Amino acid sequence: MSLADEIQKLNDLKQAGAISEPEYQQAKETLLAQNRPAEPLAVLDANTWGVFIHLSQFLAYLLPLAGIIAPIVLWQLKKDESEIINLHGKIVMNWLLTEFILLILAVMLCFVLIGFPLLLILTAVGIVFPIIGAVKASKGEIWPYPCSIQFFK
Repeated sequence: MSLADEIQKLNDLKQAGAISEPEYQQAKETLLAQNRPAEPLAVLDANTWGVFIHLSQFLAYLLPLAGIIAPIVLWQLKKDESEIINLHGKIVMNWLLTEFILLILAVMLCFVLIGFPLLLILTAVGIVFPIIGAVKASKGEIWPYPCSIQFFK
């Protein structure tokens, strides 16, 4: 029996006097609640949030500092919901702090010319590491970025 048929049956019972108006409304609400479709994407899983945290680093290419602020905000908002999200947030924060320190060192070493290739390497791993981290996160794996200093454990 379809939802429309069941509501029609309730309406017929109300018209015949078998049920009162409040009973009719209660039964109709119950039927509608049972047949309400689930909301798609209402809750994203921990793996998806991990992917977002890793890939949010690329926002720095659109807005200055957004690649730092966005991962922090995502991590802080979701870290209590799942230990997996918390781990991904710590991994990204460890990398961002390590990357900042290495950037300062590479810029200082540019005065002796070795800093220029170090900047190129840092740029390359700054692109590759978040991509690998996001791919691993989508599979439910935890991948700490290599050479990252463990500020958050």
